[in-house]
Amino acid sequence: MTFFSVLLALIIEQVRALSPNNPVSALLQYHAESAAHGFDAGKPRHGLLAWLVVVVPWTLAVALVYYVLYHLHFMLAFLWNVVVLYFTLGFRQFSHYFTDIHLALNNDDVPRAREILNEWTGLDTVDMPVSEIVRHTLIHAVVASHRHVFGVFFWFLIPVGPAGAVLYRCAEYLARAWARPVDERTAAFASFAQRAFFVIDWVPARLTSLGFAIVGNFEDAIYSWRNHARQWPDANDGVLLAAGSGALGARLAGPLAEPSSLDALATGDGGPLQVGDDCTPRTLQSAVGLVWRAVVLWMILLLMLTIAVWLA
Repeated sequence: MTFFSVLLALIIEQVRALSPNNPVSALLQYHAESAAHGFDAGKPRHGLLAWLVVVVPWTLAVALVYYVLYHLHFMLAFLWNVVVLYFTLGFRQFSHYFTDIHLALNNDDVPRAREILNEWTGLDTVDMPVSEIVRHTLIHAVVASHRHVFGVFFWFLIPVGPAGAVLYRCAEYLARAWARPVDERTAAFASFAQRAFFVIDWVPARLTSLGFAIVGNFEDAIYSWRNHARQWPDANDGVLLAAGSGALGARLAGPLAEPSSLDALATGDGGPLQVGDDCTPRTLQSAVGLVWRAVVLWMILLLMLTIAVWLA
């Protein structure tokens, strides 16, 4: 049932993309903002309480509905799985930015590509060269593909099923939303949500990175993973981006990269070599192929596991 739930949810999401302004997302956003407004008193423990107030009700409600439906009929539970996955898993929740940037660059409309990248990431894209547009697009696309697909996929496969997918999505949203600078928001309040999501995402991030390595350039992906993951402030994102960089054969230097290491490929010294080539618009198409191959890989593994369970 798990394999077909994921497969059907991905198909539906490709046919009819979920709107970012859907009622479920709006309700979660309202719940998160209300909790932050009510609990933020400048202490980490207040962030813990607010996190529990948001995450626990959503997770328990989904688990309870699944439990009731499963005891009524397994097909009802299957349909519930598909509904939950439709709202938590999928490329189309972020890929419109990626696609629009790709199309703009293919049409040599660099100003439009800068405008879309700024809308997506908030980066200052004025006079940004094409190589940097592509690099930042790839960085955000790799992280987004993990958080919207592979991370949810992992937590759905553990025994709690759809409740795990909701737990991951809520934790990811709170870590992102509460970290945004707001006048009345304190850094201490947001710290627990970020730590909680780091723990929740630790295993999925490394499994996603392994998947990128298997379906891409394995040797370069593992080399980059070992030598360049520390270029990003977040260790989970660093592993994803380093492995993705090597698998794609594209240089995605992080903000903490040592200047000497950026020149090492040319000079032969100064630290670990930077693998891959400079980013070009063609690299964006390669990234699409890499992500879809990784999806196919994990779907095949899930299918094999499903068959093994049936035959046991």
